[in-house]
Amino acid sequence: MEINFLRIYRKLFPNQYNYILTELKGCESVLDLGCGYRSVVEYSNVPYSVGVDLFEPYIEISRKKKIHTKYIKEDITKIQFEPKSFDVILVTEVLEHLPKEKSLELIKKMEGWARKKIIITTPNGYCPMHEIDGNIYQEHQSEWKAKDYKELGFEVYGAMGLRLFRRGAEKYATIRPLEKLLAFLSDLTTKFIYNKPTIAFQLLAIKRFE
Repeated sequence: MEINFLRIYRKLFPNQYNYILTELKGCESVLDLGCGYRSVVEYSNVPYSVGVDLFEPYIEISRKKKIHTKYIKEDITKIQFEPKSFDVILVTEVLEHLPKEKSLELIKKMEGWARKKIIITTPNGYCPMHEIDGNIYQEHQSEWKAKDYKELGFEVYGAMGLRLFRRGAEKYATIRPLEKLLAFLSDLTTKFIYNKPTIAFQLLAIKRFE
């Protein structure tokens, strides 16, 4: 019997994707906005999902992996759907790439499209990022804090461990032993910061409609 050490590790030290998979249980459809080339949906049992992204190379990679049932190449701030079209609207690591006012407009629209819940993840506070993979849309344009989501009626949780350790791991990425140590220390704090989002590296925001 093969032992999946990563699965055991993540059970002990869950990240935001573990929490999202729990939230997706029992859902029949997901709209994944800004789906990119990888998505937590790949590891779920959701029977129908739509991936939307504006960067064609990411869509092609995702399509080859057969992550989603359907793909749409479109600007997520301009796309439209019928009311209550999906059980879940999923937006992971996306809103920080948009101006704040555009994100707020998008959240308003998502509230109309979702039947059960909206799930959002963003860094806690501003986290600089510039163009990567030749994708100009990767640049970060806004910051999000726990109070921003709470004011919009979301539950907010912390993920990816203590912000201090994770930011330290990013800072020392060129010094591999130190980076790995800080990332591990961050993982050790994942359960501790779950209900303390203000000191977490990542924010997990959920709005329920049932």
